[in-house]
Amino acid sequence: MTTLWDTTGSAVVKELAAQRRTGGAVLSGVALTLVVVADEGRVAEAEEAATAAAEQHPCRLLIVVRRQIEAPSPRLDAEVLIGGRLGPGEAVVMRMYGRLGLHAESVVLPLLAADAPVVTWWHGAPPERLATDALAVIADRRITDTSLADDQLAALRTRAADYSPGDTDLAWTRSTPWRATLTSTVDSVSGRRGDVVRVRGGRVEGEPGNATAELLAGWLSARCGCEVTVTEGDRRPGPSGVCSVVLQLDQDEEVRVTADRRGGALIAQPYRPEATVALPDRQLGDLIGEELRRLDPDEPFAEALEATTGVHGLADRSPVREHVWFDPAEVRGGDGEPLPTVPLDSQGSDDAAEHGEHDTQEVSR
Repeated sequence: MTTLWDTTGSAVVKELAAQRRTGGAVLSGVALTLVVVADEGRVAEAEEAATAAAEQHPCRLLIVVRRQIEAPSPRLDAEVLIGGRLGPGEAVVMRMYGRLGLHAESVVLPLLAADAPVVTWWHGAPPERLATDALAVIADRRITDTSLADDQLAALRTRAADYSPGDTDLAWTRSTPWRATLTSTVDSVSGRRGDVVRVRGGRVEGEPGNATAELLAGWLSARCGCEVTVTEGDRRPGPSGVCSVVLQLDQDEEVRVTADRRGGALIAQPYRPEATVALPDRQLGDLIGEELRRLDPDEPFAEALEATTGVHGLADRSPVREHVWFDPAEVRGGDGEPLPTVPLDSQGSDDAAEHGEHDTQEVSR
């Protein structure tokens, strides 16, 4: 590992190339570039999860830590590692001070693996509009986590309003074991009856307002064509926010899947004995690893988000975002809202940039 203090982006690129030559590392096996945006307080957790994901998917790992945006002068400190504590591949941890943090893409862009997809993950609160962060605009896939928000339902509505194909959320990823178990259970009932089972209604018992529980109910509603609600569970839910799921089928039958405290679930279905299946709560690195398996738009997530928030037409939106320059340090009015600004012209006026005005440009990968 090499630590560069008060350095530049060019020096980081050169150091990475020098370490690759010295260590004999090759880039041919890199499948993607994973850009992680985290606050200083979450860096250790983000590094651990990203390392676990990188072991599953060879990638170049770039961790961006924006610190002290109000600092009077910009500064970049970087750690460059190949085959070190952040996994077997190449990794760079960049701590950006001052206004450099608002232009993190100026350091990140030269470090992207050539001809490889880019995935950006915010381990913390993402921007309300992802287009205000160039690290979102350059990404083919964007990962957020609404479960970290104080008001998770409001965070889901924000993500729906700002949705673009390629977006996903770890609250949705946490529902994968539940979705797989429910699908296989209903399929087994169909196999026993020899016809298609229709779900007439149901409920998700757990923590109302929990993003995972709400998205699971939204997914069931969208797929089954009936209303599935979230109700308070009769016991404390696990990390996923779900205690059990009850589905009412046609012919007055019912399926219930109930999570236990040992990382499993008890399945009760018509005319069969109760069965137990594994339903573990997965680590953060496993969740990121799952999302890195697919880089195409997650249409089931869009359907679940539509049903949960009532915002429709998400899958029909353009996957191309326009970068909107937004300066959080700009002067604000008495109500706390940003004062109106004028977009930069096509020449990119330096005078406008100095006053924190918006620069809108289309970026397509």
